[in-house]
Amino acid sequence: MKIHPTALVDPGARIGADVEIGPFSTIGSEVVIGDNTTVQSHVVIEGQVAIGSGNFIGHGAVIGAPPQDVSFSPERKTRVEIGNENVIREYCTIHRGGAEGSATKIGDNNFLMAAAHLGHNCAIGNSVIIANNCLLGGHVRVDNGAFLGGGGVFHQYMRIGRLALTQGASGFSKDIPPFVTAAEINYVFGVNVIGLRRAGFSGRDRDEIKVAFKLLYTSGLNISQALEKASAMELGAPAREFFAFVAGAEKRGICPLKRGGAPEQL
Repeated sequence: MKIHPTALVDPGARIGADVEIGPFSTIGSEVVIGDNTTVQSHVVIEGQVAIGSGNFIGHGAVIGAPPQDVSFSPERKTRVEIGNENVIREYCTIHRGGAEGSATKIGDNNFLMAAAHLGHNCAIGNSVIIANNCLLGGHVRVDNGAFLGGGGVFHQYMRIGRLALTQGASGFSKDIPPFVTAAEINYVFGVNVIGLRRAGFSGRDRDEIKVAFKLLYTSGLNISQALEKASAMELGAPAREFFAFVAGAEKRGICPLKRGGAPEQL
């Protein structure tokens, strides 16, 4: 371990091998930090926080602070769980869970750029990129491989599907289906074709996702009718995943299509 003499590390904290903790950082008694993790200067990690191995935590980040929930009681036992090989850049804030026994969770290989905020009980999958100044309310779920553009705001209890791409300076309060591009205020514009190619999707899977997108958004059918028609079609796993997401988006509903948006995305 390499702990700067000005860092305050509680004796109860469990620190792994080859961990670096920078100047003026504060590590609480219930914190676990895995091997080969770097914690830069002025970082605060408090409460019950478990951090895996190979993570990078930038200057001024705050992890495990109480949720910004007026009903939260300080005596509640809640936590933050962070996986392996994540990059959490400077001044990110990640709040612990709200309800008793609950957690805010981050998977593996994610990249949180500067000043991103994850509210209580967010669930971030793997290989997600969250750009600068994104604000995620409580209970937001982000599935694997999604990209959230800088300055985006995301309402509590919403979900962003796998490999979805959101434009910067946009706002969302409805669910964003997987494999799509989304922008402005609650609008979908098309299929994230470039993202699908980069993720190694076959030509057939990409074509079926486009068919699924058009059936849902441009066929003139309502959501129930589109789901019924899709159930009788022979589709591969990704297109089925698209429709399964839509069928499960009952609380918030899904973002509608912006007509005249970006047809080249299709």
